[in-house]
Amino acid sequence: MEFFGGQESLNAIQWSLRAIIGFFFLVIVAKLMGQRSISQLRFLDFVMAILIGNIIAHPLSDEQLGLKGSMITMSVLVISYLTVVFLSLRWDSLRKIFDPPPIPLIEYGKINYKNLNKARISVDILLSELRKEKTEDIQKVALALWEPGGTISIFLYPQHKPITHSNFNSTLKPFDFPKIIIKEQKIDYNVLNQLGIEEQWLLNKIKTTYNVNLSDILLATIENNEDLKIYLYN
Repeated sequence: MEFFGGQESLNAIQWSLRAIIGFFFLVIVAKLMGQRSISQLRFLDFVMAILIGNIIAHPLSDEQLGLKGSMITMSVLVISYLTVVFLSLRWDSLRKIFDPPPIPLIEYGKINYKNLNKARISVDILLSELRKEKTEDIQKVALALWEPGGTISIFLYPQHKPITHSNFNSTLKPFDFPKIIIKEQKIDYNVLNQLGIEEQWLLNKIKTTYNVNLSDILLATIENNEDLKIYLYN
């Protein structure tokens, strides 16, 4: 186990053993962190990727640095990461720090320049993202959102969407982006106020239409025509 600690020099076999241990340790770390950390690089994941990359790289290239210290440091970081992720699932205030809500960049065919600055992207980048989605005219865009993962979600007006079998013979409806009115048993009162809906109406709608309680609801969305859709925990 001499290769595990810092040495004046390592032979080829010791370097190989150190690399193999480092590889499988990283696999275990990635597995513990979950699919989220590799499927999308959000703020917290980005911080972890930089830290882990720097910590494990040095002992794999410098024989005077041992693996033990790096593995302990990485283990503490992973525990901290999992703790923050777990707590953010329970508290909205913490979640907004590490997983902020999407930023509207285009609303009803108009660029929101203030939000462009907030997202720290230029008009050129916005236009480039629109071109990737085969959208050349900003006025065709009903809504464009800058997502926390660094991508842009684009929603065209119905008349500019590609024709499919589902809408070939149907009447075009005005664009309406569903708003999240309930998330994890909690009512979003800002959405209630925006739509001019009373809390009692919402609770009665849930009870009479779906025969469920607020505590049963994982997610509920509503459109301007008061079309309520709910998704239960089970």
